[in-house]
Amino acid sequence: MVTITTAPATAARWEDIEAAFGSRRDDPAWCWCRRFLEPFPDAANPADNREALKREVAAARVAPGLIGYVDGQPAGWTRVMPRSEVPGVVGNRALRRLLPDDPGASWVTCFAVDRRHRSRGVASALLEAAVSHATRFGATGVQGHPVDTEALTATRVSGSALFTGTMRQFVAAGFTEIGRTHPSRPVMHRQL
Repeated sequence: MVTITTAPATAARWEDIEAAFGSRRDDPAWCWCRRFLEPFPDAANPADNREALKREVAAARVAPGLIGYVDGQPAGWTRVMPRSEVPGVVGNRALRRLLPDDPGASWVTCFAVDRRHRSRGVASALLEAAVSHATRFGATGVQGHPVDTEALTATRVSGSALFTGTMRQFVAAGFTEIGRTHPSRPVMHRQL
């Protein structure tokens, strides 16, 4: 039996954040949970997303994410922050049509779980911790845009295709569907 714990992603835990990203930790151009925050760089001009996340974590008044640990070892990451501060959500027309006007809503953008720790409950523990984290800092609700794996036509889905989480995971954490931007992409909400 494994023990899963979580902690805020702070500058003092930077090495744990890097380790939580697993084999991608050595690739500064990989997403590093920046995809929804700023324009995604093109292949000809890769950004140093790792350094951008490090600067963000160091400057943050409130930790922008959480680290999941399996038996004390860094195993995963999730980002949760005010929805109003996520340009990739605020600027998305399909999402705007569905989202209620709620300036206090927080958004869970993504999950990264080291391949060695997948299917152990790390992402679910991180989602529950994200709700607690958002609650502690005054959020009125938490939302996300996971994948409904039951609605996918592919017989095998890679872990990287599920970086926004799964609908099953959100439902288990008390979220309800408020609409869909695509047949396999529900928008989930949990009122606080």
